[in-house]
Amino acid sequence: MTAMTTAPAEAEPRTRGSGLLLFGVVGGMFLAMLDQTIVGTALPRIVTELGGAGLYTWVVTAYLLTSTITVPLYGRLSDIYGRKPLLIIGVTVFLLGSVLCGLAQDMGQLIAFRGVQGLGAGALMPLSLALVADMFPPDKSGRVQGVLGGIMAASYIAGPFLGGFFTDHASWRWAFYVNLPIGIVLLAIIATRLPRVAGSGGGRPDYLGIAVFTAAITLLLVGLTENGLDGNTWTSARVAGPLIAAVVLFGAFVLVELRAQQPIMPMHLFRVPTYTIVNLASFFTAACLYAGVVFLPRYFQQAQGLSATSSGLHIYPLMLGMLAGSMLTGMLMGRTRRYKPWLIAGPFLIAVGAVLCSGLTAGTSTWALTGWMVLMGLGIGPMLSGLTVAVQFSVPPRYIGTASANLTFFRQIGGSVALAAAGPAYATIARDQASVHGITQAHAAATATVVPWLAVAGAAIALVALVFLPGGTVIRPDARTAPGDARGAAVV
Repeated sequence: MTAMTTAPAEAEPRTRGSGLLLFGVVGGMFLAMLDQTIVGTALPRIVTELGGAGLYTWVVTAYLLTSTITVPLYGRLSDIYGRKPLLIIGVTVFLLGSVLCGLAQDMGQLIAFRGVQGLGAGALMPLSLALVADMFPPDKSGRVQGVLGGIMAASYIAGPFLGGFFTDHASWRWAFYVNLPIGIVLLAIIATRLPRVAGSGGGRPDYLGIAVFTAAITLLLVGLTENGLDGNTWTSARVAGPLIAAVVLFGAFVLVELRAQQPIMPMHLFRVPTYTIVNLASFFTAACLYAGVVFLPRYFQQAQGLSATSSGLHIYPLMLGMLAGSMLTGMLMGRTRRYKPWLIAGPFLIAVGAVLCSGLTAGTSTWALTGWMVLMGLGIGPMLSGLTVAVQFSVPPRYIGTASANLTFFRQIGGSVALAAAGPAYATIARDQASVHGITQAHAAATATVVPWLAVAGAAIALVALVFLPGGTVIRPDARTAPGDARGAAVV
């Protein structure tokens, strides 16, 4: 019961003079989100210089693997031991990995160093979200999360642009070195301005859970990455084998967590309807996000012949829509103290914009596509800010770090699954259409198929889940709720 009351005590000192500290928190989140996308536009040049074309996807997978594994670990450990030491460790490891990536001399080194970078990146996103919940009272949470959702949108789109700009005008190595000046400033702010507040404490870390979870995620991402490579399909041994093993290990992980004294992913939280529904929506709306962020820049480069830098600029309508949707949702949540109506509106806008993209051709006018991207962005924005508010207000204060981390975890896994399914489909359509209509129209046709299919499917499933969201009021569960009792969280 004592641990349950620590979170409100934390918020007070962090709220005073928190402008610079908020900048540090937002900066950490920006770095984590930026690094998920900045490498994509630089990868073709990296492969040309370092060789190893067969290892192309592993530059992304290595980072995604280690960051996905560590996200819930950092979140849970920060609830137990405090946010500050875990965030300092995460930023330091991330910067070390960034330097090593910039110095890599072959693809093997780059893949290994991307793994190191991901080990640190796993701390940045969930701890940033948890710190904001610690720093600001409930009446400001909606507006602040709206701003953070806008930062998330900006980082997703700034990544491809900066990666292309550095590749075209300097060196691909600056896609990694750019993290250093930002990260050093953030470390200074965190070290000097973030108070050291003890966590809830607890017993020995859940080492068995960590080991089983790591093995399960590794096999899942390996299986997903192998799909579409060298002719592999979902039924190929190199795809189906790791995926089946991952499912078995996830089942074992649940059993381990149910018995662990300090589980890294407390299973009792999934008895809270809001918590479960929001994480489910996060998983499926990741398909909508990645549909735009990954495949539309590819359309601009390969169907319209734009440079890497120019493709980053042309995707800005999507970013601005996401920014506007996120901030508007935050403002509405702040005024109404409710989040459910605004979350339900998001999937409708996503679906409309995505369906319109089914009319894409190589000659589609810029103005038409701008309108379609804005609609998608307006729908995705609430999914970035509103879901964070919903999940944080669905759990007692002692689980804010865990809840924020799991939301990020399900979003990343959802994006990985979506891309694993859509990537081979895109390649197949482009290959089949190229011999008939030419390469530019082939890529346009692939985009016109994959983006609507991916985004509409994700939006539809998320909408069905959100309709069943109970209550939807921005009210913190009673701090007196017992640690293992989910009933106090179910009122939101």
